[in-house]
Amino acid sequence: QVQLTESGGGLVQAGGSLRLSCVASGRTYDYYVMGWFRQALGKEREFVAGINWMDASTFYGRSVEGRFTISGDDAKTTVYLQMNGLKPEDTAVYYCATGARYDYWGQGIQVTVSS
Repeated sequence: QVQLTESGGGLVQAGGSLRLSCVASGRTYDYYVMGWFRQALGKEREFVAGINWMDASTFYGRSVEGRFTISGDDAKTTVYLQMNGLKPEDTAVYYCATGARYDYWGQGIQVTVSS
């Protein structure tokens, strides 16, 4: 089992920045990928970014590439999402996830971008 806890969300004006954090506990050593997803009201869940601990490679959803950066700590238990150039359409609940098929999810955290 893995537990994930997100923090760092909130309200920001368009063009601003926020940094989300996700702390993992439990059998974190079983999984080598962590990712961020988001779901806006009335829309489907969307992949945002992911990191592969094995080679530190990162990958991004098209809508955030160039604006968001995912990173992690050396212990491979905390992943960050630096969000710059935020737009109103980035407003969503953001979730951290891990597992062979993203089986484990955090509770989600609200990010609201005002225009």
